[in-house]
Amino acid sequence: MVYDESPPAPAPGARRSIELDTSEALRLLGTVSLGRIVFTRQALPAVRPVNHVLVDGDIVIRTHESAALTSRSRQADGAGVVVAYEADAIDPDTHLGWSVVVTGYAHLVTDPRELARYEKLLRPWLDRTMEHAVRIHPDLVTGIVLVGDDG
Repeated sequence: MVYDESPPAPAPGARRSIELDTSEALRLLGTVSLGRIVFTRQALPAVRPVNHVLVDGDIVIRTHESAALTSRSRQADGAGVVVAYEADAIDPDTHLGWSVVVTGYAHLVTDPRELARYEKLLRPWLDRTMEHAVRIHPDLVTGIVLVGDDG
């Protein structure tokens, strides 16, 4: 694979961050389909890019049988496993945009009707069978928007 090694873009102008309230952060999260899930694997943080859908205020992702998150969610004895989920839309040239981080408990979806619903709403972006769905209920939602100093 060949990567572009062009010179870096000139540094953008000054910017500042503005904190978002929960409802605006979740609204923005619902406008994109790709994010990153953060969970522990062998007592260390692990990050995976995944696609998601926002359903009734919860984040839903699909996963496969051998995924580390699937086995961790199964071992959680109904309490769920703590995860963080991050999504953003930041312009690579201006470095303006937004970022949202959700922290909450991930639960493996076990209800067949609910699983069938999520299978229709969320198509995997990997060429792989995704037998499971994981629902993350946001307990803590933080977000920022990065604006130019004149914005």
